[in-house]
Amino acid sequence: MNKRWVLKDAADTLIVQELAAQLNINPVLATLLVHRGIKNFEEAKYFFRPTHLHLHDPFLMQDMEKAIDRIERAVADNEKVLVYGDYDVDGTTAVALVYSFFEKYHKNIEYYIPDRYKEGYGISTAGIDYAATNGFGLIIALDCGIKSVDKIAYANTLGVDFIICDHHLPGEELPAAVAVLDPKRADCAYPFKELSGCGIGFKLIQAYSDKHDLPFEGVAEYFDLVAISIACDIVHITGENRVLAHLGLQKINENPCIGVKTLMQVAGRGTTYTISDVVFLLGPRINAAGRIDDAKHAVELLIACHEDAAKEKGDMINIRNTERKGHDQQITDEALSMIDNDEIMVARKSTVVFNKDWHKGVIGIVASRLTEKYYRPTVVLTQSNGHVAGSARSVLGYDLYEALCGCSDLLIQFGGHKYAAGLTMHAENVPAFIQKFEEVVGSTITDEQLIQQVSIEAQIELTDIDSKFFRVLSQFAPFGPENMSPVFLSKNVYVSGNAGLVGGNHVKMFIMQPGSAAFSCIAFNQADLLPQLKPGVPFDVCYTIEENVWREQRSIQLNIKAIRFVNGE
Repeated sequence: MNKRWVLKDAADTLIVQELAAQLNINPVLATLLVHRGIKNFEEAKYFFRPTHLHLHDPFLMQDMEKAIDRIERAVADNEKVLVYGDYDVDGTTAVALVYSFFEKYHKNIEYYIPDRYKEGYGISTAGIDYAATNGFGLIIALDCGIKSVDKIAYANTLGVDFIICDHHLPGEELPAAVAVLDPKRADCAYPFKELSGCGIGFKLIQAYSDKHDLPFEGVAEYFDLVAISIACDIVHITGENRVLAHLGLQKINENPCIGVKTLMQVAGRGTTYTISDVVFLLGPRINAAGRIDDAKHAVELLIACHEDAAKEKGDMINIRNTERKGHDQQITDEALSMIDNDEIMVARKSTVVFNKDWHKGVIGIVASRLTEKYYRPTVVLTQSNGHVAGSARSVLGYDLYEALCGCSDLLIQFGGHKYAAGLTMHAENVPAFIQKFEEVVGSTITDEQLIQQVSIEAQIELTDIDSKFFRVLSQFAPFGPENMSPVFLSKNVYVSGNAGLVGGNHVKMFIMQPGSAAFSCIAFNQADLLPQLKPGVPFDVCYTIEENVWREQRSIQLNIKAIRFVNGE
């Protein structure tokens, strides 16, 4: 696949030079800091040395006082409290965090995860009815509820109060809950707007702890759950999220809770987790519980107090993840075959595929895989509960949600954001939707947006990369949205020795420039380039710099993102 190479604009030379001198670092590294909005020593110190002292006062969040007052009243009156959360990683970690914390101070508390297939996303009527029937006077809703105006109104008629802890964008009207905690509220002055749903839950327990002068260690023990939610919900890893992710990774690698430790064991990895490891090793297993079975099993694992119980749940979740991977691979193969064998579909600017028998729990993953392959807005549809349900993914710069708005007359409902969304429709509308979605995308997407972009932070020489450079660069982590692992460009490199294949489709080689050491490289899924990668043949290369650990030996490795041969091939 061809890729667009886009080099970031040069940073202010004077600021870069001053910052490099203040920190005694390579100007390239100072440039990366300036790209991240860091322009002086104090800002760099905050960036490189995050601590819990950098966390914001939770009472800066609109309605936090109301939320804590209502919880205090529930505790004082021994009122039944229900902790309610979504079935994905963010929701289940949030429920585990809030339930585990308050269960120490209030025994009359339970949790509830809606059934993915029977109730769907968010606050459900069934969940409210369960609370009312079983005498719960307060529901703490996590990672959902900000647009549930009608559901909260219904709960109010039954005498069930709500505290909403959400991080999604509100609609024009806020639900009539006792408290609505959401930094994205127009009237909320909280200084950081990009917390995860679990992050909002963390601020709730932090506020309760501060109000009651409880030891900070009582909230710090949940840093691992917050870091998992931040990683897997793909929120910005800047500001307070970066602090929470940093502290959470420390806990994961040094002293994870029993449930997370068990999850790490079944994933086959002990410590030295990065954000990427959390996303690819822990997140899918937590999600698999809700995709294939019941998300309550994920909560049961994350709140486990005994290793035997945790191991039982961990093993079961691992089995569900294996099942999920089987469904994922099968459906992906079927979808790829549908597209590749249809010239009309291949030529489109969008992808919509439908099979009534596909497993609803994995269509979002399949949509992501198809987007990677064809790089265009993608919708995967299947039959569910008498309707057709879909999961959609987009490409860089293209607003998928707006495209679905253009098809809203064919949809029962839809929701999401610029790059990911869910939708439902009547089965008879599928052919019309396929046509309409292609028309909308075709008229609004640019040719440039249909070519995958490699965003390059800086051009460097291989001689710039030494142990100090890598040591400082490592402190830019944890990496994630708005603080991605920097991609570097080096020109006129060549293969040292011979390039070869590993794992069937990945290129392993060493590259050099005149006067530089030879650097080990891995180029995933780029086997088609192997015939051109000959000693002495110059090429330009984009890459990230990472540490490779093999048999306890650590070395610097370049992870190749794109290769362009100097002769223009």
